[in-house]
Amino acid sequence: MALQMFYSLTILLIISGISQSRAVLDSRYYEKTCPQAENIIYQAVRNATTYDPKVPARILRMFFHDCFVRGCDASVLLDSTTTNKAEKDGPPNLSLAAFFVIDDAKTKLEKACPRTVSCADTLAIAARDVVVLSGGPNWTVLKGRKDGRISRANESLTLPGPSFNTSQLIQSFSQRGLTTKDLVTLSGGHTLGFSHCSSFEARLRNFSKVHDFDPNLNPQFAQDLKTKCPKPNQDSSAGHFLDSTQSVFDNDYYRRIVGGKGVFLSDQSMILDYRTRWIVEAFARDQSSFFSEFAASMVKLGNVGVNENGEVRVNCRVVN
Repeated sequence: MALQMFYSLTILLIISGISQSRAVLDSRYYEKTCPQAENIIYQAVRNATTYDPKVPARILRMFFHDCFVRGCDASVLLDSTTTNKAEKDGPPNLSLAAFFVIDDAKTKLEKACPRTVSCADTLAIAARDVVVLSGGPNWTVLKGRKDGRISRANESLTLPGPSFNTSQLIQSFSQRGLTTKDLVTLSGGHTLGFSHCSSFEARLRNFSKVHDFDPNLNPQFAQDLKTKCPKPNQDSSAGHFLDSTQSVFDNDYYRRIVGGKGVFLSDQSMILDYRTRWIVEAFARDQSSFFSEFAASMVKLGNVGVNENGEVRVNCRVVN
């Protein structure tokens, strides 16, 4: 019991430091010091996406995972050392990928404008660019973040998980200064997502004493998922896309939730809760409304726990 209380207190202390920041970010922050910054990042992201179509989903997820732990300070980009296990090696982050994209952009930025553009800003701009490149909305990225010097694997356990219910999700987002509407809106980033079987297979077999699979799943869809994720499963890469237009940023994710085809328990739970159902249904009907709200929520997310006392890393993987 004492250990559980200590763990809960630790999580609260971590989260208390990343509430909505009062830092003043500026869309023109690099206008004089590195006016070509956004174009350099865009070119790196576009080239990587041409090479690997999975890049957009991976960069967008990376940004979420960064901002939800210690705020948007690029702590998720730091590598582990002999004396410290970093965030990227925490259980929820082991499937993160495409760090090479940020490395490439940062290398080019250092050549053009040494020690000027932070890794945190680089990731925030890249997250916007992958959405635009996938057909989603555009928005002005506010800049001026600094890079954090601390990254701890155990803090990644505070990330909201795919088995969360809506109440748990609302609490998790609220602790970061984000509303219920932000929760539903930002969950729409799953329109580009893919999940391995381990994140949802508990819904498919022996779900309860009464139901073999989650009764909130469309029966045919549940069978499709069972086929993708047999038991025993010898394919560690097996899984399913989170919507049917996986490389296009659109509102198909919400339409699938309405139809009982949300892959994660956390996704499907939003149509079952009166606090979130109306937003899901609204976005399923109106893609332009989703796009507008997503752009606004991404600006809010990008201001969570902004670090004004950090550094501008030369290499995003190590502190200066």
